[in-house]
Amino acid sequence: MMRRMPTVLRFDGLRAVVYPSDHRPAHAHVIGGGGEAVFELNCPDGPPRLRDSFGFQGRALARIASVLAANIAQLCASWSGIHGSF
Repeated sequence: MMRRMPTVLRFDGLRAVVYPSDHRPAHAHVIGGGGEAVFELNCPDGPPRLRDSFGFQGRALARIASVLAANIAQLCASWSGIHGSF
């Protein structure tokens, strides 16, 4: 059975998701527009740091990082709610 990844944030036609059975450190996968990027969240206060990117370029990655940083408390709370700790 395939498990869905909880969407923890939507913006600019993208969605930030956290795999329920994923590993630490806390991170989010940003998916959409033909790309995927993985940002370590550096909970509880950030800033998010790009770990991997496929299909996104500089400006898009900067925009994603900015939105994640502005929502870091929500993202870290979501990670903690799914995984129990950072």
